[in-house]
Amino acid sequence: MSDLAVKGAGDQSFSRYAMGIEYDGNGFYGWQKQKHASNTVQEVLESALSRVANEPLTVVCAGRTDTGVHGTHQVIHFETRAARKDRAWLLGTNTYLPTGVAVRWVRQVSSDFHARFSALERRYRYVICSAEVRPALFSRQVSWTYKSLDIARMQAGADYLLGQHDFSSYRAVACQAKSPVREIRSLTVHQVGHLIVIDVRANAFLQHMIRNIAGVLMRIGAGEAEPIWAQEVLEARDRRLGGVTAPPFGLYFVDVTYPERFDLPASDLGPVFLPKHL
Repeated sequence: MSDLAVKGAGDQSFSRYAMGIEYDGNGFYGWQKQKHASNTVQEVLESALSRVANEPLTVVCAGRTDTGVHGTHQVIHFETRAARKDRAWLLGTNTYLPTGVAVRWVRQVSSDFHARFSALERRYRYVICSAEVRPALFSRQVSWTYKSLDIARMQAGADYLLGQHDFSSYRAVACQAKSPVREIRSLTVHQVGHLIVIDVRANAFLQHMIRNIAGVLMRIGAGEAEPIWAQEVLEARDRRLGGVTAPPFGLYFVDVTYPERFDLPASDLGPVFLPKHL
């Protein structure tokens, strides 16, 4: 048997595929399939894939996203008995997907690839429109504030969060992760016109972690708290002492890194309205 297949029931073999997925989180109840919500990204993707494969399929993702959160480079894997060319998976699946979700690429991978557990780090971007008047276009693709934000102050606050820490103060009260310890490897703040982009890379994230970081940095940027407040919130290890959770609309899952041996396509980062050099 080739290393692109794993044994299934009896003498049947399964091939494993990885896919890069882009989606607009508006109108979906987050990524994960739920008992009491019928419109999730996972659900519509599995439905489309199952039609192409002519058998029920289940997907595993690199990182779950909440309601209203977008993805420019979500990575998933699935196993199937169906024999299809990569192009057939790509075009066929996109035919059956709603307009808010698209498969960007497909690769057959070895059986030891796992979209979640093989990931070395994940990357998100949080996009804020800082302008006196709210935008009519992209109103659900960016987070808007009428306040003027100082990105130097925001960066100074962000620097306190670099490294490995207990992020209890920055995670949702209902977060089910066993450990609150995460390692932030990069956290930068950039400005492009009226848009401010918080770009963060970490080994993994907690529920609402980035939105809570964004809430703290926005308050610091508005001059309502000093940069060191980001560290004081961190050290308190108490969510009640943190800032307001920022809205989901400006948050994008933009990249996930895997060992080079899997040879997966690189992310374009995005979202598309940001300059390529950012």
